Amino acid sequence: MANKLWKSLLVNPVLLSATLTVSATVVAAEMVSASEVKAETAQTVAPLDQLSTYSNEGVVSANDAGQVTSVSQLSDVRPTDWAFQALQSLVERYGCIAGYPDRTYRGNRALTRYEFAAGLNACLDRVNELIAASTADLVKKEDLATLQKLQEQFAAELATLRGRVDALETRTTTLEKQQFSTTTKLQGEAIFSISGAQGDDKAVGTTPAGLPLAAPGSAGLADNTTFSNRVRLSLRTSFTGKDTLLTRIQARNITDFGVNNTGTNMTRLSYEGGGASGNQASVDKLFYRFPIGQGGQITLDALGGEFYNNVPNFNPLLASDGQGSISRFGRFNPIYRQGGSPGSVSGAGVTANLPLGKALTLSLGYIADEAQDPTGARGLFNGSNAALAQLAFRVAPGAEVGFTYVRGYDRGGNVATTSATGSRLANAPFGAGVATSTDNFGLQGTVRITPNFVLSGWGGLTKANAESGAAAGADADILNWAVTLAFPDLGGKGNMAGVIFGMPPKVTSSDLAGEDPDTSYHLEGLYRLQLNDKISITPGIIVIFNPEHNSANDTVYVGTIRTTFSF
Repeated sequence: MANKLWKSLLVNPVLLSATLTVSATVVAAEMVSASEVKAETAQTVAPLDQLSTYSNEGVVSANDAGQVTSVSQLSDVRPTDWAFQALQSLVERYGCIAGYPDRTYRGNRALTRYEFAAGLNACLDRVNELIAASTADLVKKEDLATLQKLQEQFAAELATLRGRVDALETRTTTLEKQQFSTTTKLQGEAIFSISGAQGDDKAVGTTPAGLPLAAPGSAGLADNTTFSNRVRLSLRTSFTGKDTLLTRIQARNITDFGVNNTGTNMTRLSYEGGGASGNQASVDKLFYRFPIGQGGQITLDALGGEFYNNVPNFNPLLASDGQGSISRFGRFNPIYRQGGSPGSVSGAGVTANLPLGKALTLSLGYIADEAQDPTGARGLFNGSNAALAQLAFRVAPGAEVGFTYVRGYDRGGNVATTSATGSRLANAPFGAGVATSTDNFGLQGTVRITPNFVLSGWGGLTKANAESGAAAGADADILNWAVTLAFPDLGGKGNMAGVIFGMPPKVTSSDLAGEDPDTSYHLEGLYRLQLNDKISITPGIIVIFNPEHNSANDTVYVGTIRTTFSF
């Protein structure tokens, strides 16, 4: 049957036109089936995006195809082609040939029965136009008979095609009426968390003078199991197709497992916060990002600015607080948190990523924690702030290394030298009320050893200096490091196992004699189970040995089950 059909295509020009003009309508069938697949499987693509995708795929509808009046208008059809005479005849006799918008014909591609039916339908419409225009003498009786047979043979396919096109038009009309915005997309994430801490007693920290804050074992650890949530709704607006204005609304009630509950900030979760606010919704992030030069990018933060969101942080699979690490420390080098205090969302500033070739990227940034407040030691330049410079090298495909320097300043009263990721002493080495400046140096790297194994790690050195009070001029050194192992698609596509081991920020030397006496170790294990494109469940556990870098403190365990809904 297929052989006979092909021979008839070569002999009958009208039938051949039905095949060759498929480029004019290729089509609705592909477009509809593509929309059905994308609607069922895409994780974040909205119906409006699907329509945009269709217009960008180079697929041409019957109304949009470029009708040609001469074969010479088709750039990929040459007089030496075997079908040139047939195409030329079709154009001259019926005007039944159409090309793609780029004036190509693409005659060598394969076609489906639906595509053939679409092409046949286009020629039937053309023949009807000729008849209506009293030019039926141009249509031979044999051609009409052949067309009638083809129409009968492909009646089912034509009916299906018309039905799908009608359905697509209906859906398109509905979307146009109900669409939220032509420039803005709504994205969301909701986290449900069941968490709890275990241990004998709260950890005891060290004062800047080197004394314990309390006697070990003087207070019991808060070990109640909690159920809490975090919801984020992001409005992503683009004005040029390449820029992004992001407005994020957040509500959460996840009480942190920090000093008040376990005696140490080393046990904090990556996604916690807002426990005292009781799920009050507010805008917590606002930025505008746009391209510059050849592959460069500039981010203007008006609210909630953080360096780790704007520059490479070299922990690609575990940096996300909704899909990656369950701990605050395990996401990336803490020096990326400079420029703001824990819980603050007022960070404002600018960050630029500037490629210096194919393998080298320079990142520069400045963020102020209280840029909107003109009172006291605040504002864009007088309050807590940080300036960053980073060089990122692409050593090989899947392997990168970065050298980072951050100059930070914390005004007295909100000192958070290590952003609540290490010991209490490391967070305020001279006391919480002493203004502190820091020079932070980081070395980070990541390498994809196999498609299912990614090794990452970092080391950080913070040199702190007291800027006020009786301790003015005193110095302290703070170290931290970590190694992370990620195993994507372990046990199924989308799943991931992760292991993190490291030392949270520790004061190794201080002019005030306040040094952390021992060494804490952070051990974390997690497994993300991807139920489908939109739902994942991540059980995980954090173990802190010698909390607060004090071997007199008992080991603390924090377990959580994080369920993440993405939409």
